[in-house]
Amino acid sequence: MKIEHLEERINDYKASIKIVVDKKSEWETNTKKLILKTLRNTVKSYNIGWKVQELNWINNNEAVNIIFDSFPAELIDCTNKIPAYQFIQGGALVFSQSYSGDVYVMVLFPYVEQLPIENNSLELGIYGPTEITAKLIIEKVDEFLKEMIKWEVPSYKTQLGFQHK
Repeated sequence: MKIEHLEERINDYKASIKIVVDKKSEWETNTKKLILKTLRNTVKSYNIGWKVQELNWINNNEAVNIIFDSFPAELIDCTNKIPAYQFIQGGALVFSQSYSGDVYVMVLFPYVEQLPIENNSLELGIYGPTEITAKLIIEKVDEFLKEMIKWEVPSYKTQLGFQHK
């Protein structure tokens, strides 16, 4: 193989870098803002103890999430009937920008010491930044809530001491 044959691969590599740069630019200028706006509107419309966070980690990878941070105020009276009840914080819907510029959407379940660590997240999809719309964000919030309901009230016993047969 001659060095001239590498030209096509060199051009492909340059094109791939441009694609990543374009995706990261789209995330920065449009996608992240749309996610923040949509999730903030959701929190305002439905006050159930969640908040929106904007995160930045691992060099330039960023994320936006909606996380259960506190117990819904309207249900406080219910918990007073059971003094031992403890709200477990931390369920989150995360829109995370990857190194390639794509957006990973995942559910992070609250951390509970007795539960296996492998059950702490669920991937809901991988999307290009231009595929993220307000409709898709709301659909993912809906999926997140369904998963949190299943986590809170599982259809079969998963707690320590129970075996599903």
